[in-house]
Amino acid sequence: MYKYAEICVNDWTIRLQTQQQVAVVYIDFSKAFDVVLHKKTVFKTLLVWHSQCPSVVDTEFLYHMYSLQVSDIAQLISGVVQGSVIGLLMFLIYVNELTDILEKFGVKVKMFADDAKVYLCVIDDTDVARLQQAVDALINWANTWQLSVSVNKCCILNIGKVICDTSIDINGVVLPLVHNTRDLGVVMTSDLSPSLHVNENVAKGHKRAALIHRAFVSRDLNVLLHTFLVYVRPLLKFSSIIWSPHTVKDVTAIESVQHHFTKRLPGFKMLCYHDRLQRLNIPSLEHRRLHTDLIWCYKIVFGMVDLKFDEFFECSPRCGTR
Repeated sequence: MYKYAEICVNDWTIRLQTQQQVAVVYIDFSKAFDVVLHKKTVFKTLLVWHSQCPSVVDTEFLYHMYSLQVSDIAQLISGVVQGSVIGLLMFLIYVNELTDILEKFGVKVKMFADDAKVYLCVIDDTDVARLQQAVDALINWANTWQLSVSVNKCCILNIGKVICDTSIDINGVVLPLVHNTRDLGVVMTSDLSPSLHVNENVAKGHKRAALIHRAFVSRDLNVLLHTFLVYVRPLLKFSSIIWSPHTVKDVTAIESVQHHFTKRLPGFKMLCYHDRLQRLNIPSLEHRRLHTDLIWCYKIVFGMVDLKFDEFFECSPRCGTR
């Protein structure tokens, strides 16, 4: 998930810095995992298998396997199990060709499970027309393979300087233009500012932290701290490499959740925040985000993830060490 989100945000940031417009169309498949037809999934799986091993599997064998009936206990014609490895794999096989179809229109497509977004740098009305053609092709593919699209959950997010009117429709229904939307759990805005995402998570974090102090009768320090680390801190760290803030306002807002929680611990009210962290042997939230960013950068630089170094970093022309 990090890889796909990182690529998208990097592409959008470059366009934002050059004052260009990027139109992002968010597509929502309705009950995607539940409506996947078994017969079509098996047929696609066999085609993939045959393309990988053409010399081993012949056509007659494929048709024979396709017609086999494994069980008569219950007849299930659609649906794959969510949360399982094989379920996700079967769904990916089902929708894998969609990326190749849409990229023929010159747009970029990113999919994670049943979440899909199509985006394109818009310079004139021609680009808007190409984006509309790509969306039409997606809808035609979805109708062919019986995957319904929730039009009321689809939207368009314009990132950067708006140059053209991006009016895109699905089956005659014009998609709404939004200033922010949730993308894989992260709130994306038209200026890529993390402030809105930070504010939402800070509010949730304060509520959970306050609930811990109210719900637990025990004042045991280890119990309260462990509960905070399990239920509150992951909320403030989720996908931080995508939205990690750079302004003092946002950094302070996130840190305030841990600051207020530790101050209410028994015997810690009179200590400063730095001393409380040292006594509890936990780092600040800012330090944890920096640690995560450095690890991710290390993986990109040394090729440990499928991301191109040249797309994220530029070598400095300076030769000095000072």
